[in-house]
Amino acid sequence: MNSTPSNRPATRGFTLIEMSIVIFVLLALLTTGFFVSNIVGEWKLARDASESLRDVYVAQRTYLADNPTVAVSSLTQPMLLPYLPNNPATFPTASSLTNSTLFARVNVSPPYWTTTSGGVSGVRYDPSQTTTDTLWDVGE
Repeated sequence: MNSTPSNRPATRGFTLIEMSIVIFVLLALLTTGFFVSNIVGEWKLARDASESLRDVYVAQRTYLADNPTVAVSSLTQPMLLPYLPNNPATFPTASSLTNSTLFARVNVSPPYWTTTSGGVSGVRYDPSQTTTDTLWDVGE
């Protein structure tokens, strides 16, 4: 038997640069995942808010169809509560991006979200900055 040393190079492990690149790629993927998760969460809040506001809009239109002499400006939440789909016990609310409670302003058409309770006053809440995108609003 002839035992000559083989000409194969010795196996080498990962270098420090290779390990750093792998760690950097993993951190970049994690950061991207957290960012996308945050965006999806905000979109879900907006979608839920717009669906609830759509229910309020339907109740508003149905009430006005049953009571054609009532002005939109005189509507209140207790007047519309029986006209909401699925007969909820309370008037729907939504959560803002900062987790504050939003209330539907019902004495305007279409209704919109506001931070003032009672649903008859307040400043429009719509972080999407447009009233026609159907996120946070009914759209026109």
